[in-house]
Amino acid sequence: MMTEKKEDAGLKRALKVRHVNMIAIGGAIGTGLFVATGGSLHEAGPGGALVAYGAIGLMVFFLMTSLGEMSTYMPVTGSFETYATKFVDPALGFALGWNYWYNWAITVAAELEAAAIVIKFWLPDSNSLLWSVLFLAILFLLNYFSVGAYGESEFWFAGIKVLTIIIFLIVGVLMIFGILGGTSPGVSNWVKGEAPFPGGFAAIISIFMIAGFSFQGTELIGITAGEVEKPEKSIPKAIKTVFIRIMLFYIGAIIVIGFILPYDDPNLLQTGIENISVSPFTLIFQRAGIAVAASVMNAVILTSVLSCGNSGMYAATRMLYSMAVEGKAPSIFAKVNRRQVPVNALIVTTIIGMAAFMGSLVGDGTVYLWLVNASGVAGFIAWLGIAVSHYKFRKAFIAQGHTLNELKYKAKLFPLGPIIAMVLCVIVVAGQFFVNKEFTLLGFMVAYIGAIAFVLLLVIYKLVKKTKIVKPEEADFSQGFAKKI
Repeated sequence: MMTEKKEDAGLKRALKVRHVNMIAIGGAIGTGLFVATGGSLHEAGPGGALVAYGAIGLMVFFLMTSLGEMSTYMPVTGSFETYATKFVDPALGFALGWNYWYNWAITVAAELEAAAIVIKFWLPDSNSLLWSVLFLAILFLLNYFSVGAYGESEFWFAGIKVLTIIIFLIVGVLMIFGILGGTSPGVSNWVKGEAPFPGGFAAIISIFMIAGFSFQGTELIGITAGEVEKPEKSIPKAIKTVFIRIMLFYIGAIIVIGFILPYDDPNLLQTGIENISVSPFTLIFQRAGIAVAASVMNAVILTSVLSCGNSGMYAATRMLYSMAVEGKAPSIFAKVNRRQVPVNALIVTTIIGMAAFMGSLVGDGTVYLWLVNASGVAGFIAWLGIAVSHYKFRKAFIAQGHTLNELKYKAKLFPLGPIIAMVLCVIVVAGQFFVNKEFTLLGFMVAYIGAIAFVLLLVIYKLVKKTKIVKPEEADFSQGFAKKI
């Protein structure tokens, strides 16, 4: 096991509270809010979308408080991968770590493709490959120079999104009361046709998946724990403020959209990034008389995808680094440069992201689509791992004679919180096959290729290393990474 001193010397605690706040917001607010809310409203109506996003938001709250309790007591970069190893089973930690690294590495590739699509709004004849290479170089350099450079860039990236949402909410409220955009719509769109729940319970369940994808990235708070200043103070504050802001933005936006746009508006069906000109944000800005709404929102979306790619590069790099320190990945990835950045982990993550992106340009892009589908449930698997790890963490903490007064931050409603999170994660993952409505063997494989890969990683590592489930009395509460197993 590496000594605590050596571990602390690996990475630099240079992230400030404002950085951590914006990193989590930046990871959770993106195209899921700016674009996908239109499709959610169309499918489930304003009431159904509100219920779905509210329920997933509650689950995320429990997950964040669970992660906060562990991260403040044991602030390490490996986060839930390390906690799963220490308190559940090293095989679970191994599978969670590689699952999370892969998820974000592929996300970087997806964001490169999205950024190139967004650029075509202004430059339709431009070379997408050149733009993607340029954006990848920018993301690499932001992560290469220092963790402070990453934190500062993410602060401004996310700040643009937050400012846009605040302006949108203000404009929307003024339109609801008839101060902007003509006559007030009143509650007509909430009672029109089958509203507010046109799709019934089935539609709400289907929106759970979309809502879950939208909130993914909030767990980045745990990944930053090993590099944030004064984590015992910074992380609880970030969890409280980030959750409130994210819920306010998502729930507020859905309420505004639900009042102004009818759920059967045909424009809401066009939810891809290439259709940003008809995103609900753009439509509402246009109705308010803002003529350049499409261009403005396109610029915000570009910032958003770069922000998500930036966070993906950071998260994947740190997870690979922590696994290398623990012996679950080649030791070369534990090397840091003079700026205390895990440069080898960063380089291989960049290469994988670029290779996946290039795969989307070959043939019909089938390989790339499979990779993206494989990463689809990865975020929910990570969340499930957080909930299970926290449940076992608290049980082991009490079993070894500790008291709750020793915890610098206590999760809310234990054990109900992590149990609710576990159940909802399982429901969402299990429901993906039925939501896709591809009831064939191929459809099953596409829906669950990520989950299948996770299970294979867990089983193979367990068989090879002969790991055992950690008993509460034997859990490792040392302040550092898990032992090399």
